[in-house]
Amino acid sequence: MVFKRLLGSLGLGGPTVDTVLDPGPALPGGTLSGQVRLKGGDADFEIEHITLELVARVEAEHEGGESEGTVPFDRFVVGGGFRLAAGEERAVPFSTTLPWETPISELYGQPLGIVLGVRTELGVAGARDKGDLDRLTVAPLPVQEAILEALGQLGFAFRSADLEYGRISGTGQQLPFYQEIEITPAPAYASRVNEIELTFLATPGGMEVVLEADRRGGFLSEGRDAVTRFTVAHDGVEHQDWTALVDGWIRQLVESGPAYGSPAGYAPEGYHGHGEHHGGHHDEGRRSGPGMGTAVAAGAAGLAVGVVGGMVAAEVVDEVGDFFEGDDEEEEEG
Repeated sequence: MVFKRLLGSLGLGGPTVDTVLDPGPALPGGTLSGQVRLKGGDADFEIEHITLELVARVEAEHEGGESEGTVPFDRFVVGGGFRLAAGEERAVPFSTTLPWETPISELYGQPLGIVLGVRTELGVAGARDKGDLDRLTVAPLPVQEAILEALGQLGFAFRSADLEYGRISGTGQQLPFYQEIEITPAPAYASRVNEIELTFLATPGGMEVVLEADRRGGFLSEGRDAVTRFTVAHDGVEHQDWTALVDGWIRQLVESGPAYGSPAGYAPEGYHGHGEHHGGHHDEGRRSGPGMGTAVAAGAAGLAVGVVGGMVAAEVVDEVGDFFEGDDEEEEEG
C-alpha cells in the first residue's frame, strides 16, 4: 500500500513524496531497498534531508489495562542536501539494513497480523513532515523457518502472533518490544500444557530462542509457567535435524523447565545440541492471549500456514489497513 502525501507543513503547492519499496519481503538483518520519489511543488524547495523510520504496532500493558500504539524502532537518513525545482520529478534510491530483531510479519506468504511500516520524513526549509507511510513485509530467516517447520511436523498449531512492549530479562534483546508467537500444544502435550509462547531474538552471530509454557495444574497442584532459552547459529541450517532438536526443547520445557524467577543463563554461541536448557524470567508485561495476531494451522506437509476462515482473514486485513489509513488521517488532521 502506497500513499502519496502532500507535504502538509508547507500547505498547498508543496512537494509530494511517494516511497516505493522493492518487491518481495525483507529478512531480519537483511537489506531493505527501494526509492523515494519526489515531485516538486509550485516553487523551488531545499530538501534538507529524507529520513526513513521503521514503525510497528505494539501492545502494552499498564495499570489501566492494555493499549496499542505505534513504536518506532529504527531511523536512517537516505538523502537530502539538494534543491528540488518546481515541478521536478526525482527518485532517490536507498538501501539499508534492517535490525536483526525485526519481527516476522508473514510465513509462506500468509500474513501473521503483525503490522510494520516504513514512514518517510522530509526536512524542507527548516520544517519536517511525515509525508508517506508504507507497509513493510518481513519473512523469517532460514533458522526461524526451520524451527517453525519443525513445530508443525511435531503437531503443534499456531494460534497468533503479536508484538509486546517491554523486555525479556536475561537476554540480549535490543528493541523496546519483542514478538510473541503463541502455539497450541501437540496432542502428546495437550494434557500438560495450555499453550507455548515462542520468541526469536536474532543477532549477526546467531539467535536466542525463548520458549515459555503455560502448564496445566494437577489435582492437588496449581499450574505454573516455565521458561527455557536456547541459542542457535545461522549457518548449517540444512545439516540439523530440527524436528528432533525442537522436540528435545519442548520436552525439557514441559517436563523439567524452570519456573519464573529462575537464574538466567545462556547457551554457548552456535549451540545446536540436546540436553541443555537455561531458565529466565520475563519482565512485567509479558502475557498470554491472542492479541492482534491471526490464527494459523499446521498442515500434513510440514507447516502449511493458512488463515482459519474468511472472516478472520478479513479482520486481519481490516486491522492492518486501519493502521495505515488511521495514521494517514491523523497526520492530515494535525
